[in-house]
Amino acid sequence: MKYPTSETTKQELSAALKTLMSQKPLEKISIREITDLCGLRRETFYYHFADIYDLVKWMFEEEAIVLLRQHEGVQLWQEGLLQLFHYIQDNRAFCLCALRSIGHSHLRKFFQADIYGLVQRTVEQLSREMGCPADELVTQFYVIALVGTVESWLLGELDRTPEELIAFADVMLKDHIRGAALRIQGKSALL
Repeated sequence: MKYPTSETTKQELSAALKTLMSQKPLEKISIREITDLCGLRRETFYYHFADIYDLVKWMFEEEAIVLLRQHEGVQLWQEGLLQLFHYIQDNRAFCLCALRSIGHSHLRKFFQADIYGLVQRTVEQLSREMGCPADELVTQFYVIALVGTVESWLLGELDRTPEELIAFADVMLKDHIRGAALRIQGKSALL
């Protein structure tokens, strides 16, 4: 008899939860429903996850966050965000259900740390190119703005394509850093 690997089991539980989340809110889903759907015992679920929210966290880390981590090069930050938008689009029912069930602050935490890395590298690179110091506050500002933009887009509050949103963020970030460089150059010219 061949036993499924731990990773395979987690994937099966994840797929079952996604199926159920497309049908009803997270808080109405039981562990028994998840395990029944994939033909596993309840104990198997608890071997891998503490509760349903732990499974949701694992799903985001395995699926969405991995997309961001694949795009660590400064030049590809837009591509990393575009992949995140596409992931959300492809898994919209799951993401909306998670957002409504676990709340905005918890979902924001899933994305914020990894978007932070992309934005920080971009701010540092652009700052070097334009001859001004990278500012941590600029990085934090754009991370919050981008996470909020992704969340608003998911909720249907922004009627723009992911490409339009990313192009807008790119222009804003570059203009901001260009302005900072010009301000610094102007101050040094006055000295």
